[in-house]
Amino acid sequence: MDIKKNFSGIFKDRVSTGSLKVGSANNRTLEIVRNRLFFVIIIFVLAFFTLGIRLCNLVFFGAEVAENSRDTDLASLQYERGEIVDRNGVLIAVNLATGSLYANPKQIIDAKDAAKQLTQTLPGLNYGELASKLSSRRSFVWIKRNLTPHEQAIVNNLGIPGLYFKKEEKRVYPHGRLFSHVLGYVGIDGHGQAGIERQYDKFLLEEDSQEQPLKLSLDVRVQQIIYQALGDSIHEFRAIGGTALVMDANNGEILGMASLPDFNSNNVGASPESVRFNRSTLGVYEMGSIFKSFTLAMALDSGTAKMTDVFDVTKPIKIANFTISDDHPQDRPLTLPEVFKYSSNIGAAKIALAAGEKLQQQYLEKFGMLSTLALEIPERGRPMFPKIWRKINLMTIAYGHGIAVTPVHVATGISALVNGGILYPATLIKRTGDTEVASERVIKKSTSEEMRKLFRLVVESGTGKKAEVAGYMVGGKTGTAEKVSGHGYSESAKLSSFVGAFPINNPRYVVFVTLDEPKGTKETGGYATGGMVAAPAVSSIVEGIAPLLGVPPVDYNSGVIKSVESENKNKDEDIAAYDIDR
Repeated sequence: MDIKKNFSGIFKDRVSTGSLKVGSANNRTLEIVRNRLFFVIIIFVLAFFTLGIRLCNLVFFGAEVAENSRDTDLASLQYERGEIVDRNGVLIAVNLATGSLYANPKQIIDAKDAAKQLTQTLPGLNYGELASKLSSRRSFVWIKRNLTPHEQAIVNNLGIPGLYFKKEEKRVYPHGRLFSHVLGYVGIDGHGQAGIERQYDKFLLEEDSQEQPLKLSLDVRVQQIIYQALGDSIHEFRAIGGTALVMDANNGEILGMASLPDFNSNNVGASPESVRFNRSTLGVYEMGSIFKSFTLAMALDSGTAKMTDVFDVTKPIKIANFTISDDHPQDRPLTLPEVFKYSSNIGAAKIALAAGEKLQQQYLEKFGMLSTLALEIPERGRPMFPKIWRKINLMTIAYGHGIAVTPVHVATGISALVNGGILYPATLIKRTGDTEVASERVIKKSTSEEMRKLFRLVVESGTGKKAEVAGYMVGGKTGTAEKVSGHGYSESAKLSSFVGAFPINNPRYVVFVTLDEPKGTKETGGYATGGMVAAPAVSSIVEGIAPLLGVPPVDYNSGVIKSVESENKNKDEDIAAYDIDR
């Protein structure tokens, strides 16, 4: 018993001692845990408190915060964009430092009085809208962007608390509308939205463009002349629009290109979106008889026809449900030069029939008529032509119906026909001596010489007489195409064009003009054909640009050009064979 009692006592003492030790350790652990938990609770409370404040701001002032953040970001943006110049270094697009006016409404003492003073000082501001802005609970509102230095000085002199200026940059086009479709414009973010500005947006924002401006092939002087001539023609013949361009026949550089109606690049929003359409590069049109130039070039180059060939054009051609006839029938067989001179649809169709569909497609492809332009501008139209080339397509395409291309396509192809047979891709960038040009021979030199004779014939005694300019020996071709209307063509809505080259004995420049839906006048006898309305515009352009571009007048007495009329043995008529010495 004593042993048991003793053992029991010892056991109790040990258990009691162990309990005390374990209890002390647990107390310390609980204290540590309690401290940590308190620290975590404090962090969570602070986090919820912060989120609660943020939530209240979003609920009650969210719109203001979002707008202020956006506007502040816009205000802080700085754009440095490279300059654009013409071929002679004349500035045509530049960034200018400006000041933009904004306000902190919370600092405006009298919103109505401030709005009144500002609307009297800055034109275009609306008093009601401005007073509402200045009375708001916002801390940032735009009042007017891109003020002139004079406007800044006037506003500053008002001494209204809460008004501030932010330094920004504005894209300025010194010539306004003159280059609108070529240059395009930039958006509020300083990025190009159309034309050259969009095509070269990345380059113009690079550091290199700050040191070396982008030099275009355009010439301000040439541009002004074609712009004026085109505008005058549209006004005179009440056309709905038109386009004009000048191209260097020997390298593809475009020296001038205008499309009307147009817009002011400095204030794009003031014009409807429809006027931003570039008729020169984006619009594709059936060009009518101008395409006879490519038909005859194909025939002469391939040998399927000769200058002395005669074609019976006395009867219209009937195929399927179509009838091909001449607008000005001569009621007799015509030689190949006469087919061109009198612009015979029947003759062109028969010349194409002798060549065939495959050869026609091959040559049109070589002339660039079936491919999209490789031009340095986003607005590029894709040619329209038949997917399946049937016999009827062969004949109508021969005289410019059933295929649609841009005016630049035409100028590029005609340049190759007159410059000796070399096709140079069109460009809006000035080419230097180091520039590699992917030129291609598309017809023989002898074919080009024959085509120059035909072009001169049209102006000297054919449908293009009104394109003549004394001393500059213009050659070219007229084109009058009925516009597509519904499932057919409209006789009252025409596209009237003329493409010319000068001096035709040694071509340097190609000039193209087209008027959309012109109306005849008393002076034109009511006619609105290419020879009546477009050829005079080309004449005006040639007369204006030739001296500027250093083209000397031709001395007709020097034997540079010889006109020889050969008599047709079977008919007492002129065959019109011309010998042009380069």
